[in-house]
Amino acid sequence: MMSKILGIQFKYLGDVVVATPVLRAIKAHFAGGELHVLIPEAAVPLLEHIEWIDRVWSIPRKRDPASLVRTWPIIRQLRKERFDVTIDFAGNDRGAIFSRIIGGRRRIGPVAPKGFFLRKHCYTEPVEEMDTNRHETVRTWAIASVSGVPFPEDPTVEIGLNSALIDKARTLLDGVDLVCCISATQPKREWPLENWVRFYEMARKHGIKMAFTVGKGVRENELLKQIRGRHPDMPLLETIEPLDFFLAVLSQLKGFISPDTGPLHFAAGLGVPTIAIFGPTEGRRWAPLGKQHQYLQGGLCPCSGHADECSHRHHCITDVTPEDLYNAFLAMIGRWS
Repeated sequence: MMSKILGIQFKYLGDVVVATPVLRAIKAHFAGGELHVLIPEAAVPLLEHIEWIDRVWSIPRKRDPASLVRTWPIIRQLRKERFDVTIDFAGNDRGAIFSRIIGGRRRIGPVAPKGFFLRKHCYTEPVEEMDTNRHETVRTWAIASVSGVPFPEDPTVEIGLNSALIDKARTLLDGVDLVCCISATQPKREWPLENWVRFYEMARKHGIKMAFTVGKGVRENELLKQIRGRHPDMPLLETIEPLDFFLAVLSQLKGFISPDTGPLHFAAGLGVPTIAIFGPTEGRRWAPLGKQHQYLQGGLCPCSGHADECSHRHHCITDVTPEDLYNAFLAMIGRWS
């Protein structure tokens, strides 16, 4: 009998990408079955062009009356699918509630230490979260393993691409091979601007055409103005939108460098070699897997994981020096040749 499975990942865009090796393993394990995925609507371009996913469902991430009006008809449609198995990877309140309301015959999800007290009762098979010393791919798989899914033979992430946008992406890049993203959603994850300037000064002598960019937030775009003031000659790319076009741009690169942020995982999912700079988050847990990827880890971080700003007098990510990144850059371009 053909199985119908729903994977739920209602967290950030990077988390959606990190879940793809496990989703791929689920599809292979339930041979001939249907794999559906429920994600925030902003993440749809990441998965909608992956051929082995049968259907991508999405709902708004914002919690307001207008979003609720749009959400409930989708939930009713999902209930009509009569899923055999739902697997909630996030384990947050919304994922748990959606699991219960959608009503799969088997509802699998993690029991996280926080959240509303009835959350574990939303699942027929609650799973204890694996410790955070493991890579996130392993932690994600541990939830799906309850349904018999073996660990992915290929643990690399994957993204679908709208190939119709490639020519436009090449025009925008105009020969740029390497892009450095200097921003992150949390300021404490960002490398100091003076370090980016120093790295550029060292790296540009190799004749690699590179550019620097940021995310779409107002604060993040302000970083472009600041770095232009520090080094007017640094080549900059304004925020690239929408997401499907940004993915097309990333797909044409030979390399991508950034702190721990969503675009790092996007680039990895498109098969682009990456260098990641980690500080308050752990590279051994979040860095892209694969020999073509490198990460640099900052020092010991005493800050709260929930804080956006660094509260310590010594910012842990500053332990990664421009020389460290330059050496990783040399290893990256050495592989190009």
